[in-house]
Amino acid sequence: MRCARALAAVRSASVLAYPQTLNEKASRVIGGVVAVTLLIALLTRAHWLAVPVAYGYWARVLAGPKLSPLGRLATDVIAPRLGAPKPVSAPPKRFAQGMGAAFATVGVVAWLLGALTVADVLLAMLAVAATLESVFAFCIGCKVFGLLMRAGFVPDEVCAECADIWSRAPRPVTDERSTRV
Repeated sequence: MRCARALAAVRSASVLAYPQTLNEKASRVIGGVVAVTLLIALLTRAHWLAVPVAYGYWARVLAGPKLSPLGRLATDVIAPRLGAPKPVSAPPKRFAQGMGAAFATVGVVAWLLGALTVADVLLAMLAVAATLESVFAFCIGCKVFGLLMRAGFVPDEVCAECADIWSRAPRPVTDERSTRV
């Protein structure tokens, strides 16, 4: 009976609800930890380290940071210590997490099947993407999401804020004094 209740709780919309915005600082922290973990896995041939990485990606795809220990740590502990949050639209980040989940999962499956070169290539590609996110705030998955929106594969309603992702220019800072005559 307890298991049935627990399963029902996991399936409930409140647990699997995805936030509308995410803190980019937390995303960058997660990217850094993923990049370091995968680099260690590749250098030491400890491919099993990709298993928790894959789990983390799947947890974040399903529910944002709620079900991911790394997501919780980054969101609740580390990012708040890095200053004010920098909210970004969640749909592109969720898409990027889905890409990470696919690469990590296929990498783990390749490792389990003994295809170590395939696993290494996939995990190295994922480590590069995570490094770009962490160091430069350049999210490859977010850019792919924008391209898919531009091509019409993702409707604008999914992320109205993202619909014009490529031509978005920084908003000028207005000073009240400059608008007075």
